[in-house]
Amino acid sequence: MDFETGINRLKNNQYPGRGIIIGKSQDESKWFQVYWIMGRSEQSRNRIFVKEGDIVYTKVYDETKVINPELLIYPAVKVVGSNHIVTNGSHTNTIEDSLKNGKSVFDAIFTETYEPDPPHYTPRISGVLDINDGSFIISIVKHNKGNPLREFFCYQNCKAGIGYCIHTYNGEGNPLPSFIGEPFEVPLFNKINEVLDFYWNLLNEENRISLLVKEINIQEKSFNLILKNKNPA
Repeated sequence: MDFETGINRLKNNQYPGRGIIIGKSQDESKWFQVYWIMGRSEQSRNRIFVKEGDIVYTKVYDETKVINPELLIYPAVKVVGSNHIVTNGSHTNTIEDSLKNGKSVFDAIFTETYEPDPPHYTPRISGVLDINDGSFIISIVKHNKGNPLREFFCYQNCKAGIGYCIHTYNGEGNPLPSFIGEPFEVPLFNKINEVLDFYWNLLNEENRISLLVKEINIQEKSFNLILKNKNPA
């Protein structure tokens, strides 16, 4: 598999914003979920990932610099039954509530819109993996002429060593342009630390803030989480 296009797409984008990758290890023994946050302003750089049980939260690093935390602080990953959720905002909770109430990911996302942060109107992205059947849904809700445009990408029986990546911004601009097109293919490996190091080093050094990798054992259905923060936790 030639991953050069996907790797270069991330490497050459100084500010892809927040991003999600979901896919399977090369030896097909694990699922991986990757999530990162980036920042250009002092506020967006003032964050870290913190693990509390099986949940990872974004947290304020320096509380003396907080101005408007509503869009900066949220649970990034959660688990509901066989469903592993990863998102870039408060819709982690929306999806969790929907699944707990017997509804679907689609039901949850259709209640969501893009973030209220003009002029960028940052997209809300999410990925939900069902480890019972190996299917997952990646979604994005973005601004489209004043209305939310909701796109869903559904996967099953994915090949080994391939991750599917989506992120919030398509590149530089003012306003920042939203992600365009389908999630693109990037490489995944067998070891969780190798995945973390690869994507941490691939992201723009100045703008990267935090990155997490969740490793889910396909046979045992157990999972492990590791984090990396630019700011010392």
